[in-house]
Amino acid sequence: MIEDIDAILKELEQIQNEAELSEFHKSYLSKTGKLTMLMAGLKDLLPEQRAEAGKRFNELKRAVEVQFFQKQAILRARAVNEKLKNDPLIDITVPEIKKMEGSLHPITYLTRRIAEICSSMGFIVVDGNEVVTEFENFDAVNIPFDHPARDMQDTFWLTNGKLLKTQTSAMQNEILKKYGPVVSAIFPGRCYRNEATDASHEFSFFQCEGMMVGKDISIANLIYVMKTLLTEVYGREIEVRLRPGFFPFVEPGFELDASCPFCHGNGCSVCKHSGWIEFGGCGMIHSNVLSKADIDPNEYQGFAFGFGLTRMAMTQYAANDVRLFNSGNLEFLRGIKR
Repeated sequence: MIEDIDAILKELEQIQNEAELSEFHKSYLSKTGKLTMLMAGLKDLLPEQRAEAGKRFNELKRAVEVQFFQKQAILRARAVNEKLKNDPLIDITVPEIKKMEGSLHPITYLTRRIAEICSSMGFIVVDGNEVVTEFENFDAVNIPFDHPARDMQDTFWLTNGKLLKTQTSAMQNEILKKYGPVVSAIFPGRCYRNEATDASHEFSFFQCEGMMVGKDISIANLIYVMKTLLTEVYGREIEVRLRPGFFPFVEPGFELDASCPFCHGNGCSVCKHSGWIEFGGCGMIHSNVLSKADIDPNEYQGFAFGFGLTRMAMTQYAANDVRLFNSGNLEFLRGIKR
């Protein structure tokens, strides 16, 4: 793998124009590029090798991306200079018009940060469709037609029988079928529910789901992953605790709480003076979910976890109204410290 990266870097050095650079991006950095294929190959490694290999691969991939953008900047600057030299209609003495710098949306930034942390632990990051089938959204995750959990999700149905996914769990079946019985993946994405909006509810919101499936996967692995993820996100030591909770696609199921990162568990307005923040749901993947993905639950097991990215962003950036994230309010967005 390392030799492949070195060869890619040498190829990048030799590029002389933006057309070649565009082809390079398509070949290596796009969703169907060679680097993505290399990342997918990590699933074939032994579990004890996968975390270190994933961390090393991400370091090398970032090196390629950095050099790619540096090369892009050089080529574009060269093109601008050539145009200035050869175009008599351009007056280079005109004062510069200062433009305001843009930035990533806070939820985009948070999503990328979580993806980076999980990738370092050997997870692959999967993009999911926003339009899914009824089977993917409900039946495949142990919510049959007559299950009461369907009443809790007022869904946007389309005229072709499909729907806007109400939860990132809709990706579980597809990922398990695609990558097989040994996989570690996270799949963040936008979800939809037909409900009234207020300061803490939106009809469109972001979730992140993750799962690890293999042999001898236990709740201890779940606790380790969640503790590591939250500690890295908040930049300080975070404790986690599990409380019994019901989710149709896991058994046993838990509500996962994290020690409040803002008051160190001493109690504040964010955690309602309890010292703990409810983070999301998790548990061991239900045998029915594995069976519907053609995986033998007697041989393989795994855990899944899910949490609201939008809700997490609200606590991370001290936002008191979820609607601010979709409002286009520049004063709010500029005031967020990332």
